[in-house]
Amino acid sequence: MKRILVLNGPNLNMTGIRKKDIYGAKTLENINAELKAYGESLGCEMYFYQSNHEGALIDVIHESRDKYDGVVLNAGAYTHYSYAIRDAIEAVADFTPFVEVHMSDIHSREEFRHISVITDVCVKQISGYGVDSYKMGIDLLLQI
Repeated sequence: MKRILVLNGPNLNMTGIRKKDIYGAKTLENINAELKAYGESLGCEMYFYQSNHEGALIDVIHESRDKYDGVVLNAGAYTHYSYAIRDAIEAVADFTPFVEVHMSDIHSREEFRHISVITDVCVKQISGYGVDSYKMGIDLLLQI
């Protein structure tokens, strides 16, 4: 049975509260429950972690090489500038594949959101499909 981690970065704990017109009304807790049921229906064990702290995310990324078969990552704002997170993913990429996801279409939003420093160390970037972005990431990891 594959073990998949859904890893969320800064401010994603405010999903359902912040910018509902962009991110929707579901809370992160609701999203995680939906993803847990989805993943389990496909026969995988689902795990979840969210932090607003870069170092905590990096620690979990490092640990992923021994714990998970894949990671669905929404790095939030760190997507656009955290070379430390990029390097952490690169360090474990030979052990654990990462799929970068975003609920909103980052390429149709503010200019600074168009750039992702983590895409080239991830298997793929999926954005603009709401919660389905995560589901598509899970699907992709199950194919690897």
